[in-house]
Amino acid sequence: MLKFNYLWSILLLVTIFSCKQQEDLSESENNLINQVPAGAITALESADDLDILLNDIGDARYVLLGEASHGTAEYYSWRAEISRRLIQEKGFTIIAVEGDWPDMYRLNQYIKGSNAYGSSAAAVLRQQERWPTWMWANEEVAALGEWLRNYNQNQPADEQLGFYGLDVYSLWDSLEEVIAYLDTRDPAAAQQAREALACFAPYNEDEWAYAQAAATNNENSCADELAALLARVQQEVSASAGNEAQLNLQQNTLVAVNAERYYTTALQNDAASWNIRDRHMTETINNLIDYHGSSAKIIVWEHNTHVGDARATDMASAGMVNVGQLVREQHSEEEVYIVGFGSYQGTVLAAPRWGAAVQTMQVPAARANSWEAIMHSMAPSDKILLLEELRENSAFMSERGHRAIGVVYNPEQEQGNYVPSILPERYDAFLFIDRTTAVEPL
Repeated sequence: MLKFNYLWSILLLVTIFSCKQQEDLSESENNLINQVPAGAITALESADDLDILLNDIGDARYVLLGEASHGTAEYYSWRAEISRRLIQEKGFTIIAVEGDWPDMYRLNQYIKGSNAYGSSAAAVLRQQERWPTWMWANEEVAALGEWLRNYNQNQPADEQLGFYGLDVYSLWDSLEEVIAYLDTRDPAAAQQAREALACFAPYNEDEWAYAQAAATNNENSCADELAALLARVQQEVSASAGNEAQLNLQQNTLVAVNAERYYTTALQNDAASWNIRDRHMTETINNLIDYHGSSAKIIVWEHNTHVGDARATDMASAGMVNVGQLVREQHSEEEVYIVGFGSYQGTVLAAPRWGAAVQTMQVPAARANSWEAIMHSMAPSDKILLLEELRENSAFMSERGHRAIGVVYNPEQEQGNYVPSILPERYDAFLFIDRTTAVEPL
């Protein structure tokens, strides 16, 4: 009986301490909430509510729009609405997304009037084969694709909006696109591209099998063949008048080179392979700006972990950089504007492991003292928060957990889904949707 009473007392003390700690956290959060300037926050209910955000974006040429998951409908729909207004009101002519270049280039052709890859945006997007297809083959992106096609019909050919992929994964598809283009224009270069593709033939389109073989024996590496192909393609592009077909050729070749580097590095060093990927995406952004002209403006859609400045997270201590950091470093403060996204709870489309069947999962309430928990306690429920003013307040410049959900997700293991972040340094604005729903795949 004594032992039972002793254990019960210990449990009671732990409970009291936990409740007191929660009270302290709540008080701390309330103090933080009360310090938000009235002009820095507004309700987010309709497209008109984006006025405060558009005004704050000002004359920025690089607008980076994040997401806290790849499977949340509201992140896609609000980014689409922001993009429409940036296109119509501020003259943006490029959207670049965290997708494969060949897949997104087919959508680019569709919105510019071609039916070569399908008679609807949905039909074009359904052609994607690399998992996870739902990232771009979903109802929200299809609806935006139709809007963009209608928009482009009323624009001069040289002012039509382009839609492109930034990612580095499409090694095989990109090489096949290079061969198809060169076959009709430079048979000798096409043969060189075939030889590069043949180097990968023993691995049956398995990037990791190739990477393992190359890591085991350098003689298995195809890096030299790809580097020579890129040099030849760059000569061809620079020797003739630029057009979008040549941009497609150049980018597909660049993807193949950097994909090979990414996969071989990933087996040895996660941080280094991450940096290869984000540097490739940044290089692609720069190439798109160069192609469209010095006055071009670009909208970037990627996960918060890519667009939210890595220097304001624990990624920096791991030696990692990201697109948001690199774009800020390469351009003036006035030219770059980063918008983060988040939510408190809801549902999300994800898979329990890589390559598994996708499913709608419950997203639990955000953990205490996270940025999401603070946003949840802050009226109104759905909101836009401008962060520049908060940088002057030391209370907001502390590091707190900020939830990040990938294509693989386990709601029961949430601890690893929070990135320690100084929010006002990571983004310029934050869109918070308290309760979100899963994206609808095509």
